[in-house]
Amino acid sequence: MKTYKIAVIGGDGIGPEVLAEGIKVLDRAAEMGGFAFEYTHFPWGCRYYLDTGRMMPEDGIEILSKFDAIYLGAVGYPGVPDHVSLWGLLLEIRHGFDQYINLRPVKLLRGAPCPLKDVDPGDIDMIVIRENSEGEYAGAGEWLFKDTPAEVALQTGVFSRKGTERVIRYAFELAKKEGKSVTSISKGNALNYSMVFWDKIFKEVSAQYPDVPTHHLLVDAASMFFVKDPKRFEVVVTSNLFGDILTDLGAAISGGMGLAAGANLNPEGEFPSMFEPVHGSAPDIAGKGLANPLAAIWSASQMLDHFGYPELGKRVIDAIEKVMVEAQCLTPDMGGTATTSEVGDRVAQLL
Repeated sequence: MKTYKIAVIGGDGIGPEVLAEGIKVLDRAAEMGGFAFEYTHFPWGCRYYLDTGRMMPEDGIEILSKFDAIYLGAVGYPGVPDHVSLWGLLLEIRHGFDQYINLRPVKLLRGAPCPLKDVDPGDIDMIVIRENSEGEYAGAGEWLFKDTPAEVALQTGVFSRKGTERVIRYAFELAKKEGKSVTSISKGNALNYSMVFWDKIFKEVSAQYPDVPTHHLLVDAASMFFVKDPKRFEVVVTSNLFGDILTDLGAAISGGMGLAAGANLNPEGEFPSMFEPVHGSAPDIAGKGLANPLAAIWSASQMLDHFGYPELGKRVIDAIEKVMVEAQCLTPDMGGTATTSEVGDRVAQLL
């Protein structure tokens, strides 16, 4: 029987709680599919940082390299600066394993709350492909004359031909496979180097896919249309920073952050990919059984897709949808009274 080795990093706040429910669902799916998951838990995160001065051990990347995938809960805790927690763990893993594709579904399931008027399930059904390894999050820059009246901070966006072309090509390959359009989102009118370059590469790659409908929007216009006309988007490809912001907007219009899942992919399989809910650590509700586990469960379905079990991945999404349609077993953020564990149990049962 095939066994997949999964590194589990619960992280901070509600992270361990929601991952526990995702693991329930993964184990049920594995039982149905005739394979197995083997989990190794690592206590890395902000509490680890407060004890050791590091978010994970110095050889953390080497340790994780031996696994088939990584399941991450959440990172962030009061007392640890956000840039320390982000760069010390999440971005370290993304960069170390060349997880250059960030895949975030923005899909309105039946039963999910939507703040938009006259929008039905099916009107919001897009996949946002965010460049995940360079761009504005490359960590390049300079802090000159620090703590003086003359100080200057420079944050350099890094856009390589290789990095830009491969993420755009991934978007076109997905759109071609699924018969969808591709929309590029940039800001070429104002960012006269990086985004003009992005637009140039998008045009070059799109010419190689003449049968795929293509669109291009500036990020400010795209933000407006995410709200006013979300059904125009199918496959969206964008840079690291814009993708980060737009997918939170996407979560807001398709059920809230409790349904926001994300996959950090190394498509070639040279390194492990990482799967995570993207709602943050919410330390104020940690340990109270209030956290919504559906985003963690949705990211578990992405792991199933990644390992070549798309039918099981879809069944997990169908089970999430049925839980919301029933509206009998939901956490307080979705108007219910169920605990985190009860929601996970119900999804596994429906699966």
